[in-house]
Amino acid sequence: MTRLATYSADGQQFYGAVTDTGMIALSPDFPQWPTLYDAIRAGGLQDLVTAAKDKPVTHSEFTYEMVLPDAPRILCVGVNFPDRNAEYKDGSTQPKYMSLFPRFASGFTGHDRPLIRPPENHTLDYEGEVAIVIGKTGRRIKAEDAYDHICALTLCNEGTIRDWVRHAKFNVTQGKNWDCSGSIGPWLVPFEKADQLDEARIQTRVNGELRQDDHLKRMTFPIREEIAYISTFMTLQPGDIIVTGTPTGAGARFDPPRYLKPGDVVEIEVDGIGILRNGVEDEK
Repeated sequence: MTRLATYSADGQQFYGAVTDTGMIALSPDFPQWPTLYDAIRAGGLQDLVTAAKDKPVTHSEFTYEMVLPDAPRILCVGVNFPDRNAEYKDGSTQPKYMSLFPRFASGFTGHDRPLIRPPENHTLDYEGEVAIVIGKTGRRIKAEDAYDHICALTLCNEGTIRDWVRHAKFNVTQGKNWDCSGSIGPWLVPFEKADQLDEARIQTRVNGELRQDDHLKRMTFPIREEIAYISTFMTLQPGDIIVTGTPTGAGARFDPPRYLKPGDVVEIEVDGIGILRNGVEDEK
């Protein structure tokens, strides 16, 4: 399984291929694509995969970055598993249309780096999700053609400051975009076949305790429909990220709530993609 990541080493930022013994820097070989996002925009993901074959490891010590730190458009789908609507206990019926909201790259950190709990509010929560990366431009994409527009998969901890999503009637943006409150990574896995999504099982653990466990095929709005719906009102472009929805079991839905605190470790796992791991620290 080829894995492509953005990382820092020796005071510089690189992108490259992940191996069991370290990173293979690819960015120096592709100066026309300064970032992994640029490579995706140019349709060069397969070129990177090919270039990584038989190359030696260049960095054994490194730090993961958010996998596409310069991605300008990140859309998240909310309340997208059958049990999630019931978790809100507001008596509402299952929605006819999907809920969408934007997130910005500044709100995400990389694998094995801490989620930051701000001093203003301590209701930091986790949400394990699969994120897709668009690789082909499209508008009004048919659901049956939607997978043709995905180039890669990754994982997301869509960390949320819960109290701040309740500040306004129609707006969750401020609770969803605290600096380094979530993470995306560790890497990109090229999307090659439908089973990578259709048969995927997602699990979230906090300090080793299983909190979320579900299959993507149970989504209220499947990923094909997400792409079709979103592309109705906006042209999807290479490098766009869609964070596809989280199962039941986030900390806010326990009684009493079980929010994240410093020292906690959150792991999100999907077979065929990997494990995204983050600790939690207070903002310094």
